[in-house]
Amino acid sequence: MNIKQIFTLLLTGLLLLSGCDNQQPQTGNGEKKHVVIATSGSPSPFVTVNQNGELSGYDIDVAKAIFAELPQYSISFEIAEFPSVLAGLDSDRYQVGANNFAMNEQRQEKYFYTDPIFLNQYVIAVRANDQSIKSFQDLKGKSTETPPGLNYTTALENFNQSNQDNPVKIQYSEADLLPVLQNVANGKYDFQLIDRAMLEQFIKQYQLKLKVIELSKADNDRIGSPYSYLLVSKGNQGSELTQDINQGIKKIIHNGKLAKISQQYFGADYSPK
Repeated sequence: MNIKQIFTLLLTGLLLLSGCDNQQPQTGNGEKKHVVIATSGSPSPFVTVNQNGELSGYDIDVAKAIFAELPQYSISFEIAEFPSVLAGLDSDRYQVGANNFAMNEQRQEKYFYTDPIFLNQYVIAVRANDQSIKSFQDLKGKSTETPPGLNYTTALENFNQSNQDNPVKIQYSEADLLPVLQNVANGKYDFQLIDRAMLEQFIKQYQLKLKVIELSKADNDRIGSPYSYLLVSKGNQGSELTQDINQGIKKIIHNGKLAKISQQYFGADYSPK
């Protein structure tokens, strides 16, 4: 074999190795693992569905950014009623839930929680001229409108168990957040438990006559940790998927993508540190 032939063989080998290095991680049969991400389509701006049925929002963009760092997966989104999102995770029809999920002990037993994707503080929204609500304890006998199953709703239901003589009047509703807050501003309901970032954004954007009531740490703890997460089904691949998603979260925190998404939707950096 002459020098030219040897050089050709070496070059071919290097090209083959280079091609192998550029291949994306895949399943054993050469296909990407497909992940279905479910959402109820609210609350905005975490999740929003426009008139054409297209999804957007903080949770949606974060999920896309995470999986952009995980080339071994392909993803699709599906919109379902909130209880159906959880039922789909139970059956592994959906592998991930994106719905501004807070920590919840009951859900912790049923699903994997990813690392946090959002850091915030809970507050009470009341009418600008309302002087009757200054703390969580002042919510006794007051009225609110809230979706079933949310961490805020669970906190109020637990509060009512200890205050059955004068419980919070809960109107369960799947209404969008804007009309819910407008109903507080116009006096139809007395208050709304909400994330500070969301409330401040809505007050500024829609000139709502509302004010922010700070909660003590103890009252914040009634609702849950000040983080939101993605939920992962405890199906066959759930543990591995959660670990991979957590790696993706670390990457988008480190490279600044998560902070950029937060700035886009909230005008401030609410990425976990």
